[in-house]
Amino acid sequence: MTPLLTKLIEITALPLKQVEQDFAVDSTGFSTSQFKRWLDIRTKKISKKRKWKKVHALCGVKTNIITSIEITEGTANDSPYLVPLVEVTNKYFEMREVSADKAYSSKANLKAVSEIGALPFIPFKKNTTGRSRGSMIWKRMFLFFTQHQEEFLKHYHKRSNVETTFAMIKKKFSYKLHTKKEVSQINELLMKCLCHNLSVLVHESFELGIEINFRKCFDIIHN
Repeated sequence: MTPLLTKLIEITALPLKQVEQDFAVDSTGFSTSQFKRWLDIRTKKISKKRKWKKVHALCGVKTNIITSIEITEGTANDSPYLVPLVEVTNKYFEMREVSADKAYSSKANLKAVSEIGALPFIPFKKNTTGRSRGSMIWKRMFLFFTQHQEEFLKHYHKRSNVETTFAMIKKKFSYKLHTKKEVSQINELLMKCLCHNLSVLVHESFELGIEINFRKCFDIIHN
């Protein structure tokens, strides 16, 4: 079911490919009903800590449609997932901008976004310098960030839309996972995100008058 649900999320995003050009990426956690034992180094006491899963998602900033997704353990680092999310979305969408927070700030991520023809609006950390070390996009965006910060932030703040996307999912479909097995929890999360995409499509079909043809979308992905 996992590959099928993942592919269905991609398919349900395709009707909005003519609408979405700017994208935002982030992650959020969903709590499970399970706990794990952990040792508090300071107190030397063994306690229980609730387990959780993390959703890494790329979404369009106009409609909040999810275009690509990854599910990991709650402790997974965010930065490595930007590239695979961008690569999946770029197969079907013409990407103009990608916004993300400082957790995704790396030369590899900026390069990956630049190579598909999009601009990465990812703020730089305080100790960052403009030394490119062969990365022209790093130098270019660093100068933009430092010399035209107000304009940079106008683009960067589109990132708030991915937070809105996560809030929509949690409000409608709950922030808790009720299944217990690993695969079941992943599928439950994917189903929440799929239902979110379907809700967005229903809204946009009336708001924008978009024709939804899932057979056509299926053919696009499998050709």
